[in-house]
Amino acid sequence: MRKLLLFTMLVLLVGGGAAMAITVDEAVALFQGSDIMIPYSDEGRATLESMLEAFRGALAVPDELDEKAEMDVTNFDVDLAHKDIVNKLSQTYYTLADAFLAGDPEERNTYMKGRNWGFKSLRMNPDFVAIEGTPGDSWEEFVEAVNQETDIDALYWAGANWLRWGEFNPVRAVAAFITHQTDAISKRCLELDETYMAYGSYRALGAFWAGLPRAVIIYYRKTFTRSLGYFCHIVDEPEICAEWDCDICPELGEFDPTVDEYFENRVFFVEYYLMQREMWEDAKRILDQVLSESIGEEFPLYNAISQEKAATFLEEVEEHL
Repeated sequence: MRKLLLFTMLVLLVGGGAAMAITVDEAVALFQGSDIMIPYSDEGRATLESMLEAFRGALAVPDELDEKAEMDVTNFDVDLAHKDIVNKLSQTYYTLADAFLAGDPEERNTYMKGRNWGFKSLRMNPDFVAIEGTPGDSWEEFVEAVNQETDIDALYWAGANWLRWGEFNPVRAVAAFITHQTDAISKRCLELDETYMAYGSYRALGAFWAGLPRAVIIYYRKTFTRSLGYFCHIVDEPEICAEWDCDICPELGEFDPTVDEYFENRVFFVEYYLMQREMWEDAKRILDQVLSESIGEEFPLYNAISQEKAATFLEEVEEHL
């Protein structure tokens, strides 16, 4: 019933592909579980854009504030009572870029805005600031600050946006120690709540280790054993997961079958692991599974996105069979 009410609200808010102004309370009501309750459509995009305006308005963000500039956002005064709104602003920027801006000139800038608001939320914690010191001075102190942080919303969305931003130039990400910092964020999220965002940090770390540049010596390099170790927490593939023994692999019987309800878990596994390792038959089998299942009501946005990606990947996979 609640989902129906939210979608009814959405119909009232959106018309003809252009979103009407919505209040911050209406924007907050569209968050539920691991998804924002909007359709994967032009109307959904318009609603996300209206949500951004509602959150920016609630925080009194002036038009002249450069949200792409980390320190401009960090130094912008926000009342601690609005920390949750800052976190939701970070998530909404991520969702807009990830769902609707692929290939758009503003895609990377949008991830940076989301990353900066995530960092803003982290730095609203005086304990984080005390450990981190001057932002940008030391990645080690940043990691130390992350390791004591308890706001999983701030951590997760800061990290998610930063990982996506770093994918545009993985070599630079390694050289700038972004890998060290995002790795620490994802691992801290696992410590706080491994189920957050449908086991999202396992998904992020699986993609992370498969998406790094190849190198011979350095620790942060493409490493399929680590990638598989994280993915095996979120895919029910015992034969594949038995391929390598690793210290991060789940114990037999630990797999949670509900992870299949969030299609992106399996689609990420195909994209970042199976296709890179040219395991075409397994990739086709899993993509066929995803495409045969109902999107359902719990994850309307991301299951629709995942099915679209699955159809695209399947075309490439079938060329290799």
